[in-house]
Amino acid sequence: MSSNSPVHEEGSNPGNRRILFTGVLGILVLLVILIVLSRPGPEPAPAAETVGNTPVAPVAASQPGRSLTAGHMSGGLPSAPVRPAEEIVAEKLRQFTRHHENLVAAMAKHHNVTVPPEVTRLFAAVAAGNWQEVTNLYTRLQQLRGKENAPPGLDKLWPAIMETYGVAEQTQKWPAQQLLDYGQAVLGSLRPGMVYLGGTDAGRFIPTFLADSSGGEAPIVLTQNGLADGSYLEYMRYRYGDKLNTLSSEDSQKCFQNYVADAQKRLQHDQEFPNEPKQVLPGEDIRMSDNRVQVGGQIAVMAINEELLRTLLQKNPNASFALEESFALKSLYAGATTLGPITELRATDGASALTPERAEQSLDYWRTTSQSVLAETEAASPSREAYAKMILGQAGLFEQRQLNLQAEQAFQLATTLSPGNPEAVLHYVNLLTQQQRLADARQVVQNAVTTAPDNPTFRALKDQLDHMK
Repeated sequence: MSSNSPVHEEGSNPGNRRILFTGVLGILVLLVILIVLSRPGPEPAPAAETVGNTPVAPVAASQPGRSLTAGHMSGGLPSAPVRPAEEIVAEKLRQFTRHHENLVAAMAKHHNVTVPPEVTRLFAAVAAGNWQEVTNLYTRLQQLRGKENAPPGLDKLWPAIMETYGVAEQTQKWPAQQLLDYGQAVLGSLRPGMVYLGGTDAGRFIPTFLADSSGGEAPIVLTQNGLADGSYLEYMRYRYGDKLNTLSSEDSQKCFQNYVADAQKRLQHDQEFPNEPKQVLPGEDIRMSDNRVQVGGQIAVMAINEELLRTLLQKNPNASFALEESFALKSLYAGATTLGPITELRATDGASALTPERAEQSLDYWRTTSQSVLAETEAASPSREAYAKMILGQAGLFEQRQLNLQAEQAFQLATTLSPGNPEAVLHYVNLLTQQQRLADARQVVQNAVTTAPDNPTFRALKDQLDHMK
């Protein structure tokens, strides 16, 4: 099932997920758009590990802007100068492309299919840095996928093809130094043996890029967003089935059926009790047709992904998982804690528990990181958006644990990094309005309107707050 196909939102207590302020709740429907935008240009997938054979200077995870290209002093003598970041990224892209071209060839042999010539040309274009050719070929393959005239086996090979395009796209969008620093910040926070799940484009593809161009054994890298896609599950089984208890098609079907049953129940409630709080979430597409429930939309897809990830954790009780989220997975927040810029799920070490003190340590991390990013990047830098998104993930965790003071400070940091980020503004305003701090909420929205005066989300939110007493 592709990530654009119909699916679910978990059947947990809907009251826990309902925003208390009705006006803001209506605006939050627009967050569905944000989630679509946070997915990789084509579709979503995995990420993880450290920079390997290329001589790159070490970087502290809390200092993502620190140079990876300057020479360093050792014992009073200058060390050999590290190569320019652009050269490192170009070489790593060639290494990554060779890795994935070999992977696709092995997958084709495993599935007894032929690698389409367009795919071979795509890899050659990526290695050569011919971005226009890469875009043209990928678009053509994307249009063919699922069609009757599609090359045989294209669907079997698709996850690795899409992953290659996603990586190439990130190397085009990001300045080389910032890309290396971001990947190092994520991968440097992982403990050995951890399973990493990327969510956003950056959080998924940049660590994947560095991991699969390291020359060593790649870690287990997955994606939060692709679990509801049957072809991605097959890819996961092929690549990691000897290291992880992966998800089966039966797991996928069961999670889908569970969601549909729960969605039907909630839809029936809303129809029978129109004066009670709605259980169908804003933006959740649930309808009846010919006495059958039909579900679809991004919220449904992400809910099934959430259910599948929970199943994956249950099938691997002794494995450690870390997450960079694109969409909040609140049912997995129990036992979660901060891990550098990302989140560790199901932390079992008592010393890692998310206490107020640990939350404060995370805020210190983000203060240092934010200062570095602001000092060393332009306003439109993709790294500002990427780091702001990771702060939002931890802010949501703080809020769920009722660490509201720490959540507020995290939202402040996110809006400082990215003042025009609608998701950051909406969540921050929602926290303030729940505390009846309308003046503070209006100031946050006013700052957002000043930053992005043409943003319809901010204007609508400002109107909502202006009409509140």
